[in-house]
Amino acid sequence: MSPKSSKTSERGGRRMEVTPARITVLVLAVLTLIFIFQNTGKTTIRLLIPEVVMPLWAALLATALVGALCGAYFMRRRR
Repeated sequence: MSPKSSKTSERGGRRMEVTPARITVLVLAVLTLIFIFQNTGKTTIRLLIPEVVMPLWAALLATALVGALCGAYFMRRRR
């Protein structure tokens, strides 16, 4: 029996390894959140017809979440 490496863990039968791609995604996610929360001013956003005044961070966060959901959907379909 070999000892488990500190870089991996068993989860649902799959190995969760720390890879350069996962580190890159984590760093990009943190930088995105920093960018979003640094932009806290109010802004006017036009949604087809109505104009909405909302904090810029909320619009950026909503856009990031929609992008992440679309990316997750297409990655899941690819497998």
